[in-house]
This record gives sequence, C-alpha cells and structure tokens, in this order.
Amino acid sequence: MPTASGVTVNDEVIRVFNDMKVRKSSTQEEVRKRKKAVLFCLSEDRKKIIVEEGKQILVGDIGETVEDPYGCFVKLLPPNDCRYALYDATYETRESKKEDLVFIFWAPESAPLKSKMIYASSKDAIKKKFTGIKHEWQVNGLDDIQDRRTLAEKLGGNVVVSLEGKPL
Repeated sequence: MPTASGVTVNDEVIRVFNDMKVRKSSTQEEVRKRKKAVLFCLSEDRKKIIVEEGKQILVGDIGETVEDPYGCFVKLLPPNDCRYALYDATYETRESKKEDLVFIFWAPESAPLKSKMIYASSKDAIKKKFTGIKHEWQVNGLDDIQDRRTLAEKLGGNVVVSLEGKPL
C-alpha cells in the first residue's frame, strides 16, 4: 500500500528485516551471513524504499575486516543525504546480555530539503513493515550518532554497561 508520499517498500527490505529480527538457532555459516547493519534508500525514481547496494555489515565481518561494528556503521551513512537503517545492537546491562534492533532515520542537516521531506513522509511506510521494533532513533548529524554512549542511552538509559563487547 503506498504511503502519503506514494512510496512503497520493496519486498527485499522486508526480507532483510525478518532475517535480522528472527534469531533462530542457525549454523555458524548462517550466523556469519546475518546482517549486523544495513542501509535502505529511496530508488532513483523515488517510488520505492530499497536495500542500498553494498551498504551493510555482516556478523562474519566482525573481527575480520571490521573491528568496531558501530564505528563502521556510522561511516556508511552518507554525509549529505537521508537514509533509513537497521542496526543490530549487542549490549549488556548489569543484569544481562541483550540484542535489539534499532531503526534509525538518518536525516543530516546538510541533506537537501526535498530529500528530507520525502524520507520523513515515507518513514511510516517502512516502520509499519518493521513490526516489533522497540527502538527508533532520528539522527540529524554525526554529532548525535558518533558517540556510542548515545546509542546506549537509547537502548536502556544508564543501565547499559557495554556496547558491542566494549565497556562504555
């Protein structure tokens, strides 16, 4: 169903979300292929939300080509345009280890106004498909997202003691 902006969500986006959401017991190989982070963008004709080619981090990359998954994710974000993203955060509170998907709406100040408007008006379309997401975060610039502690606050306030295996 098209949204107010007339934008629809590509099936591939929904498949990626479901793969990230379902933590079924998988083989090592399947776990390695699971996405840790992924970006979504508007198609060239601005009619569909699609998975952005090559803008992802796989679980299997961590410790091999990726040392700091969160820092690497932040670098994927385009400095002058909007994106939607899913980030699979692994964190610890004093009581337990947790994993949560975070839906991020990246809308930097420097993005063109037209882009900000269409991404903002299409956000509900993608969010409706991402059922059961507890954390949503609108980010308006690198200052808001660069510091891992800001994400930790979104996930659980001051009870989060480590993010991606690193103490805060």
